[in-house]
Amino acid sequence: MSSLPSFVDVVIIGAGAAGLGAAHALKDSGLSAIVIEARSRIGGRAWTVQASPEVTFDVGCGWLHSADRNSFVTIAKQLGFAINKDLPPWRERAYGNAFPQGERDDFTHAIDAFYERLWQAAQTGKDEPAILSLEAGNRWNPMIDAISTYINGCELKDMSTLDWDAYEDTGLNWRVRRGYGALIAAYGAPCPMVLNCKVALIDHSDKRIRIETSQGTLIADKVIVTIPTNLIADEAVRFSPPLPSKVDAAAGLPLGVDDKVTLALEDAEAFPKEANLRGATMRTDMGTYHIRPFGQPCIEGFFGGSFARALEDSGEGAIAAHSIDEIAGFLGNDIRRKLKPLYESRWAQDPFARGSYSHALPGHAGDRAVLAAPVDERLFFAGEATSPTFFTTAHGARDSGERAAQEVLAARGKR
Repeated sequence: MSSLPSFVDVVIIGAGAAGLGAAHALKDSGLSAIVIEARSRIGGRAWTVQASPEVTFDVGCGWLHSADRNSFVTIAKQLGFAINKDLPPWRERAYGNAFPQGERDDFTHAIDAFYERLWQAAQTGKDEPAILSLEAGNRWNPMIDAISTYINGCELKDMSTLDWDAYEDTGLNWRVRRGYGALIAAYGAPCPMVLNCKVALIDHSDKRIRIETSQGTLIADKVIVTIPTNLIADEAVRFSPPLPSKVDAAAGLPLGVDDKVTLALEDAEAFPKEANLRGATMRTDMGTYHIRPFGQPCIEGFFGGSFARALEDSGEGAIAAHSIDEIAGFLGNDIRRKLKPLYESRWAQDPFARGSYSHALPGHAGDRAVLAAPVDERLFFAGEATSPTFFTTAHGARDSGERAAQEVLAARGKR
């Protein structure tokens, strides 16, 4: 669909995994529904690009986390997307001499001990900053903080201990060879959709809801809001009457920053497939590198937290340039001529995301439930930030959209 209707039973705002999950759940409900999306594409923070003829790159999410409980695994099978079950590279498969085995063993012991202390702290019920669970003076603390930036998009000082404890991770991580973003785009293809449609105002002051968009005004009985928390907190989309509890909850669940880069690798056969490159740099401002994912002739770099934000602020190409410098520091200056920038993400600069995925600030673990709660049985909220246990993930987002759609159906006829 390319034009905006004047009325629909249910408007779903956002064509990421949450909005698409909601649309699928309403498909046979008898209610008319439409997804409106500000971007010119579907998928939100899931996006696969062909970075070169030889390299497929997930600019956003790339791993089917908790694969044995991940709803996109079944969807991938239904849509004919092959699933790769190789072990992820981030804990084993180290490459080079930058991080010797003895150092890796010592670091693994330190981070496992940190996670145990963090779990113990969560059992007290006090929602304190996760940084308090670091062992004072431990040489590995900066690198443990770097791992937090990869996982949470933020440093440990900004991470809620109770939110960390609430996340469920079964430890099974798979991938989609054609791209996670490509899978989610295929999943959303049948959904009724209007693209390039920016929402400015959701007016719920009357019996029916009025949605003001860049393509005109739309009237609906019910609305499912799936936009990222940073947009709600910044009031990029406004509510009338205002919803201060939603704005405050979204502000307590900001999107951190995680960015990726892919570099073409010449003479790729000289390098191992699916290897990990990381240095014992004893600093938080560091990247981690995935050599030849799926055997492709490339190296992927991953950056998080305030360091990723600073690289974004340095301008386009800064992430790739830093990656090449850091890799050359590990493998020698001759590697430079073998590396060529292909594609990098800049999620904090994306106007329709303003970050990568949510984390609860210390003291704000309860904000996920506040954000997820319906308003007057007419406004419903979904998105990865509303998932109680699978936040930060695409499947958590999709499942939350399905939950919001079920709330819509349960509320049908009550007003």
